[in-house]
Amino acid sequence: MFKKILIANRGEIACRVIRTCRTMGIKTVAVYSDADEGSVHARMADEAVHIGKAPASESYLLIDRIIEACKATGADAVHPGYGFLSENRRFSEALDQAGITFIGPSSHAVHAMGDKIESKKLAKEAGVNTVPGYLGAIAGPDEAVKIAREIGYPVMVKASAGGGGKGMRLAYNDQEAHEGFVSATNEARSSFGDDRVFIEKFIENPRHIEIQVIGDKHGNILYLGERECSIQRRHQKVVEEAPSPLVDAKTRKAMGEQAVALARTVGYYSAGTVEFVASQSKEFYFLEMNTRLQVEHPVTELVTGLDLVELMIRVAAGEKLPFAQEDVKLDGWALESRVYAEDPFRGFLPSTGRLVRCAFPPETDGVRIDTGVTEGSEISVFYDPMIAKLCTRGSTRAEAVTKMSDALDHLHITGISHNVPFLQAIYSHPRFQEGRLSTGFIAEEFPDGFHGTDLPEARLEAAATVAALARMRQRERDLGINGQMPGFVQADDRDWVVTLGDRSWPVHVRRIEGGAEIELGGRVRTLMTDWMPGQTLCRAEIDGESFGFLVEPRPLGFRIGHGGGSLDLRVLRPREAELAALMPIKQPPDTSKFLLCPMPGLIVAIHVAEGEPVKAGQPLAVVEAMKMENVLRAERDGTVAKITASKGESLAVDQVILEFE
Repeated sequence: MFKKILIANRGEIACRVIRTCRTMGIKTVAVYSDADEGSVHARMADEAVHIGKAPASESYLLIDRIIEACKATGADAVHPGYGFLSENRRFSEALDQAGITFIGPSSHAVHAMGDKIESKKLAKEAGVNTVPGYLGAIAGPDEAVKIAREIGYPVMVKASAGGGGKGMRLAYNDQEAHEGFVSATNEARSSFGDDRVFIEKFIENPRHIEIQVIGDKHGNILYLGERECSIQRRHQKVVEEAPSPLVDAKTRKAMGEQAVALARTVGYYSAGTVEFVASQSKEFYFLEMNTRLQVEHPVTELVTGLDLVELMIRVAAGEKLPFAQEDVKLDGWALESRVYAEDPFRGFLPSTGRLVRCAFPPETDGVRIDTGVTEGSEISVFYDPMIAKLCTRGSTRAEAVTKMSDALDHLHITGISHNVPFLQAIYSHPRFQEGRLSTGFIAEEFPDGFHGTDLPEARLEAAATVAALARMRQRERDLGINGQMPGFVQADDRDWVVTLGDRSWPVHVRRIEGGAEIELGGRVRTLMTDWMPGQTLCRAEIDGESFGFLVEPRPLGFRIGHGGGSLDLRVLRPREAELAALMPIKQPPDTSKFLLCPMPGLIVAIHVAEGEPVKAGQPLAVVEAMKMENVLRAERDGTVAKITASKGESLAVDQVILEFE
């Protein structure tokens, strides 16, 4: 067994590998860039080595720097995690030449399966179902349009070396195929150093199902069940689960055996994932194979009881798999939520900055958190915007969903925007709860973007009771302050009015030990909590039912977060509420004459000139952030009056790019 393993990665996956190494008694080495100095993964490892500047191309993608770090620390093996060099053939070959073990498959398998074009050819030879498409070299956007027409729209333009949703564009017409080819090749070149793309038929209303495989160097290859990864946005997975609501035992066996057959064609060993696109009638087609650990591997671990990282390490050290196919059993149901630093209320644009507050729910039986950040960590523009992976397990799918909703209610993040409200909206959606999924779920159920969650009346009233109790305890604290003016008569603090927009609830509060009895809407509720002013997370029981609320002070009230909703509740005295209802509403400023930068990012291109007329939908500029290109389009017809930004300039969020007449 290895004595010291270097993790050629960062963030949550580096921390994940370090945890398993600790349980196995193996020393670890972390590598870090300028942007990751003092990061969680660098502090967590036994040793840490600086390998370069913040951009990945000047640090985490430098093979020579990784090998130098191995030699300097005496690491005898490297775990690549996912992304970066995990599917780079040259990396595994360079490690082999240096006498360092690559914890992953052979370089031949990495090349054959990691290249999406070659893997599709091999899949055909192995008798695996494949999607119609064009796998040859494409000279340019005009040829891409011609090929797309021949295949028949809709088509998917995909980077050959891609992954993580990068270098992928869906096209329904010639214009989208032309633009998609350009953007996909640009993203592929900047993210993977390989600008080859291919085009394949897009299956309507599909589901994304993947099979986890594991093999050893003795010829044993097994499948460990499937994962449903259909909840995606821009081809980036958001929610994953195991098993799939679609797959039955017969389909699972068929998909698993095809996955193993494909892996066997290249003598595969280590962990890998064979991805399929499936129809609602359970027909399935090979999509690609990822020759690495997947982001969503925890859900497989939770339902199989296996540690995939440990298995990868043991296989790399030459050990045989300690079980056979018939020993693999799926127990219960698991879900994974990818908590991202992005703003769902602004089109899911990336959000960067420091985590001012970052409190995760406690890890208990059925709740697992994989993260590489902590309070005070910075989410930078250079890497993936993931904050954490929140996983839950239950004996049934419904139980796992309930646990996930509760865990999300107990997750508190401030300092940056995040997608927790959107995740809550997904889990509370009837279609998700029924398991009627497809890769178009988000686009179909949120066609106009995400604008918040409408909480049911019972949850609104529960939030109002929490606001009333919070105001009561805030009031009690204020009354205990020394040095108050003599003769001051305290007003009665039992009657309040809680308001939300144009709604209001008269509330009567009566203190009891450990909480309060709160009369609201003609009903008395018993609310028990140890929450005190200054705390942001309120764990409460309302009439015996457990809830989690985020409580942030606001003028004359509180912002209450719950169930994906964020409610600005004011708690006023009855006379104050009467007067507040007479106050005029302040209108937001008109920014329709400006094109604002929607996120911190780099201006890649400006497509218009001053004085140029533009049409609605016309591309105006391209902004790159976190390795993804975002095309900014005109919302209406107009004329460009002034351009205030230029190509290559880094802009802050809401900074003006151009102005219209």
